Amino acid sequence: MKEYIERTYRKNMKSSDLVYFRVSVQESDLYIGALKDISEKAITSLKKHRQSIINYISKNSLFKSSLSPVPVINDMCPLIKDMTEAASVAGVGPMASVAGAIAEYVARDLLPFSEELIIENGGDLFITGKKDRKVGIFAGSSPLSGKIAIDVPGTSLPVAVATSSGTVGPSLSFGKADAVVVLSPSGSMADAAATAIGNIVTAPEDFQRATEFAESISSITGVIIICKDKICLRGDIKISPCKTF
Repeated sequence: MKEYIERTYRKNMKSSDLVYFRVSVQESDLYIGALKDISEKAITSLKKHRQSIINYISKNSLFKSSLSPVPVINDMCPLIKDMTEAASVAGVGPMASVAGAIAEYVARDLLPFSEELIIENGGDLFITGKKDRKVGIFAGSSPLSGKIAIDVPGTSLPVAVATSSGTVGPSLSFGKADAVVVLSPSGSMADAAATAIGNIVTAPEDFQRATEFAESISSITGVIIICKDKICLRGDIKISPCKTF
């Protein structure tokens, strides 16, 4: 059984230049850093995108339940289409991309009100702006948990940073990785790919197969896999010591 971890990691997220607030609608619980409190605009955006998903599922129940890709349909709204296409590339069900997709779409709605944004949705981030950021990696009971941070240069923004785990949290995974972290310009793609890569890793011996799969997806810019006391990095990614956890 996977370990449930309360989102206490959020207390370590705070950057001194941003104001932080939380907005939640049903299963979506966002922690947002912005240049000012724009929580009312954030909750309006979150409600809009949640409703898009609810409306689509009401007509296409397979979208919610399928663990494999579903067809792209012409009348899909942009959010649903992004989720469906990303899931198809990664070979997973469309809801595997939902957290990353919502983080990105809310961020894009809020950009006119705050150029610098960090939106966290259940371990998935979407970051915009011009400032360099550091993203710490929580990896459950691994001895590497909380010891490593990803250096995210401002020149690489916007970027999605999605995390999947086979040992921590409520999300479905068929693997045993303590953390799979994927970077991509697309929130949907980062989230779907993190799930797919996480499904491959049951032990450090699976790292090569998992990274070969990651390298087959052109929109992934970097991946980190942590399993027990082992770590694997691929792509354009730089790490440094983390002292925040």
